[in-house]
Amino acid sequence: MDPEALRKFSALHPKPAGLTLQYGTAGFRTRAEQLDHVVFRMGLLAILRSKAVTATIGIMVTASHNPEEDNGVKLVDPLGEMLHPSWEEYATQLANAEEQELQRVITEICQKAAVNLHKDASVFIGRDTRPSSKKLSQSVIDGIQVLGGQYHDYGLVTTPQLHYMVCCQNTQGQYGKATLEGYYEKLSKAFMELVKQSHCSGESQRHLKIDCANGIGALKLSEMKPYFPQEVLIHIYNDGTKEKLNHLCGADFVKVHQKPPGGLDMKPNERCCSFDGDADRIVYYYKDTAGHFHLIDGDKIATLISIFLKELLAKVKQNFKMAVVQTAYANGNSTRYLQETLKVPVHCVKTGVKHLHHKAQEFDVGVYFEANGHGTVLFSKAAETKIRQLVKEEKDDEKREAAKMLGNMIDLINQTVGDAVSDMLVIEAILALKGLTVQQWDALYADLPNRLLKVQVADRRVIDTTDAERRALTPPGLQEKIDALVKKYKLSRAFVRPSGTEDVVRIYAEADTQENADALAHEVSLAVFHLAGGKGAPPQP
Repeated sequence: MDPEALRKFSALHPKPAGLTLQYGTAGFRTRAEQLDHVVFRMGLLAILRSKAVTATIGIMVTASHNPEEDNGVKLVDPLGEMLHPSWEEYATQLANAEEQELQRVITEICQKAAVNLHKDASVFIGRDTRPSSKKLSQSVIDGIQVLGGQYHDYGLVTTPQLHYMVCCQNTQGQYGKATLEGYYEKLSKAFMELVKQSHCSGESQRHLKIDCANGIGALKLSEMKPYFPQEVLIHIYNDGTKEKLNHLCGADFVKVHQKPPGGLDMKPNERCCSFDGDADRIVYYYKDTAGHFHLIDGDKIATLISIFLKELLAKVKQNFKMAVVQTAYANGNSTRYLQETLKVPVHCVKTGVKHLHHKAQEFDVGVYFEANGHGTVLFSKAAETKIRQLVKEEKDDEKREAAKMLGNMIDLINQTVGDAVSDMLVIEAILALKGLTVQQWDALYADLPNRLLKVQVADRRVIDTTDAERRALTPPGLQEKIDALVKKYKLSRAFVRPSGTEDVVRIYAEADTQENADALAHEVSLAVFHLAGGKGAPPQP
């Protein structure tokens, strides 16, 4: 390490006085103008991580569904997964170190993580379409070059594409080719193999309107269009040419406001979906003939995929263990449907993709989705090997055909991370194969009415939870109060959890009617305000 070069480059990316940031599930996120020193230092950290694990590491410059003025940065581990938790701490230390401490902090990380600075290092870089992203990714490159590492800059890519590329590189091409063409070819080939077997009712099935949140999804879908078969007609809206990223559109907007995005005209019963700003989340929706808006969120996406996979697994007659992983935010009726009607085991974990991903790895087939539309399916190595073997060797036609479909599903799904493009193709293939309309999909079960609220508190750490965040341990008396309130309403439940990023407590409530869900959420928010040190005026109904 050249201390002089570090000093020189670090001075070009000075840290604003008094700014401290925390590396969370989404990496670092804040106003773009506060990030220059952070992304430079994450360039340094990516090199250290690469040397520590002797593999290629990814760096993505994006703030996903945040407003266009924000930006962020996150690191991608060798198999396309999220950065290891012990390194999240190093990221936070490095980002917050004062200029004169940088050298010392780097040396400490090298000692703690047994980093050999003489090893080679390589980093893949990607960025979203924000105006600030290009300059910030240049700062990443400065960090990489200070510590003398190799890098490949993919430029504009979706977040899941970068995760995919890192995984391809580190599996020596076993997962696929580490190029955009490789990604498009693998997904489109698997998709076409699947839908070949569908005898779909009429042309209308294939039309899909996609709101791309004025983000990177629009660019990449346009690039992918030539790879699709003729009968897939995707219509791209909010493509970034006119409006701001994520402004009144995108998956997060649609899910939170329970209404269609701007910039997309919906006719009754048309299938529509929205990506978020970096294309790692997707939600579907439609308007019925009475003009009512229907949202199909991550819970219902997980249910559709589970139905399809369960049927195929039954046909191949292997003893594969399948499960669905959810968080406490999953709608109660989705959990009931999966467990009671489909007879699929459901596991609840703490909020955050890394918890879902980790749990899903315990099964031969692990389906996980957050209600917000971020999710994927994981297949164990053993299950994948067995399925590929059946495709080659199975004599029984039905078994072999089912195995073939499963093999194509494995290729179509981006197992590294939730991927809106891949998830969309999975959903479109299943709807076509099962001959389902969007209304029939929606009618699998009715969501229980629910309400999300938040309460400002002096210090969010006063709330401590257990049982996958479904019960509050502290402050004393709060859980007892919630239990008493829940008893007043039918089919009801409620939980509270501290935000991961700000001093607010998030409240979720559901009940048999919207009126009751709203009332329960309000009563719980008052309990939080009084028992957990609420700030400002008490919540109003």
